[in-house]
Amino acid sequence: MKKILIINANYYKKVTTKLLTSTVKILKKRGIRINLAVVPGVFEIPITIRKNIKKFDAFIAIGCVIKGDTPHFDLICKSSFYSISMLSIIYNKPIGNGIITALNKKQALQRCGIIKSKKKNKGLEAALAVLSVLKNGNKKI
Repeated sequence: MKKILIINANYYKKVTTKLLTSTVKILKKRGIRINLAVVPGVFEIPITIRKNIKKFDAFIAIGCVIKGDTPHFDLICKSSFYSISMLSIIYNKPIGNGIITALNKKQALQRCGIIKSKKKNKGLEAALAVLSVLKNGNKKI
């Protein structure tokens, strides 16, 4: 049985609770063992993954960053996303990126499913991506 660690950066609790619910639901439906780590913000996700890299088959990062008036948004998003992708490549582990990057709170609420939208729940998307990578190993053709 595969083990996945969900890292929930719960700075925007209303948003991430909705992401987490959708993520856990699909993983349980697929029979995945789930653990949860809660961190204060998106910037703490990569170090939490690194500290647990040998204990799990895959990871799902959940969080939300909403653009403000300073460059903080760009710096946090770029450094966090880069670190997550490098961890995935270096350690050959799938890491689903369920981090919402929004220009405003309404966009964030749409991307998590609190406000109806044609956009999928970002946590669900990340979970499905990780499940796909875990399932689809190399195949002979």
